[in-house]
Amino acid sequence: MSGAGERRAIAGRAGIVGAGTLVSRVLGLGRDLVLAAFFPRAATDLFFVAFTIPNALRQLLAEGALSSAFVPVLAKVEEEEGAERAEEFYARLRGVMWVVLALACVVGVAAAPLLCELFAAGFHARPGAFERTVAITRAVFPYLFFMGLAAIGAGALQTRKRFGVAAFAPALLNVAMIVCAIALAPVLARHGYDPLYALAIGALVGGALQVWAQLPDLRAAGFTARLSVNFRDPHIREVARRIAPMTLGLMIYEVDLVLSRRFLSQAGEGANSWFYYAQRLCDFPQGIFALALATATLPSLAKLVARGEREEVAATAAHAFRLALFVGLPASALLFALARPIVVAVFARGAFDAVSVDGTTAALMVQGLGVVFVAMVRQLVPLYYALGDTRTPVAISGVDLLAFIAIALLARGPLGHVGVSLAVTGSSLVQMGFLMVLLRKRLPELRWSMIGKSTLTAALASIAAGAAGYSAARAAPLSGLFPGVLGGLVFVAVYVAACRALGNEELAEISAGLSRRLRRRG
Repeated sequence: MSGAGERRAIAGRAGIVGAGTLVSRVLGLGRDLVLAAFFPRAATDLFFVAFTIPNALRQLLAEGALSSAFVPVLAKVEEEEGAERAEEFYARLRGVMWVVLALACVVGVAAAPLLCELFAAGFHARPGAFERTVAITRAVFPYLFFMGLAAIGAGALQTRKRFGVAAFAPALLNVAMIVCAIALAPVLARHGYDPLYALAIGALVGGALQVWAQLPDLRAAGFTARLSVNFRDPHIREVARRIAPMTLGLMIYEVDLVLSRRFLSQAGEGANSWFYYAQRLCDFPQGIFALALATATLPSLAKLVARGEREEVAATAAHAFRLALFVGLPASALLFALARPIVVAVFARGAFDAVSVDGTTAALMVQGLGVVFVAMVRQLVPLYYALGDTRTPVAISGVDLLAFIAIALLARGPLGHVGVSLAVTGSSLVQMGFLMVLLRKRLPELRWSMIGKSTLTAALASIAAGAAGYSAARAAPLSGLFPGVLGGLVFVAVYVAACRALGNEELAEISAGLSRRLRRRG
């Protein structure tokens, strides 16, 4: 496939991943809506910490380090040694991960009190809160096992250009948690059990369903070799070698995560929940497109690097950056300008009172500004990994951590949970800046001027759309859901119109792609 054709294919594959992620995010938003309405913020504070702990380890043992190390190695094995050897390698890696994940779950359940002490020492100030968090952490921890297996299954499917099932499978987690929150929690409460156990059960069921949903597609893709455990396989050792510095970088991120949750546990009742709800709204655009684009781009970058086609690597990376900015800039503008109408539209019902609206709105405005920075970081880091440079992202992660700590220590006193949000956004900006500057030496073929015009047009269009959307929401004649919906529709309409007027290339490319698909279907 030509370079231009591959870039068009990346946009198409990102669309598939984005569509699946959209379904998952919508259901995830439904899950958060149910939790906000059915559980008081004192309870959600505890659950969000308990659920964060296995999710943090998932980044270390599965989706973060493993996927970024595994996909380039698998692509290289298939390119150089053929499909059969790649399938054998996958079977051996999956066997090794069964052992690693099972051991991690046993250790995690046993060490739950220590982990909760790290993440939520502030809960000791609330009677019974710390003990309850430990119990829920132990119940939900095996979720890590299923997510680890799902992550390597998704990586294998990506190398065969199969993105659909892996993209849609995470929606099953949200469905399971919604059903358990609505149907099982009241039953547990009536029988004297903590209703938060229903959410833990939902997470375990949803994780198992994700693994099960991938199996037919893995068989169809040819990954049918019998599982085996072989720590001496040279390609598994290559994955381990790549994972080591990535894991160090992710451990720096985990320190960031531990400190943020620890600071929030000390910021009073509701702080963890308000921060989490704002973060989930920010994850919506990041997951739908930024993460989807990175997922779709990594296999192509890995194969181009393996072939030594550095000019195409640079062109493909620039294309991904432009697409990330085309979505990230308006997402930041939308979340900042329409923070309160969005929070009211999504969460303001049931146990989610006016105090929660104010707390979540303040966090969302600050975190929303960082969406574009995170979108760029998610394209930059996989590019470094594809180039075989795992050290630079680790070093920059250390700088990111120092920036987070400095900003958080300065801001959490006067601003509380909003100060922690400010630290997250500020450190993401620092990380993005350093990665961009150092990439000039690692990939001098990359022409940043190719990205400048698209960035400028998207930024100007975002500012215009933010002002129009904010004005429309304030002028809305009704309350509740209506201002957020009206402001969002006006924002999108103005952004598209402004991009078109300014000659934005990404809008033209996406429009042309949609037109081609419609013509083929017609």
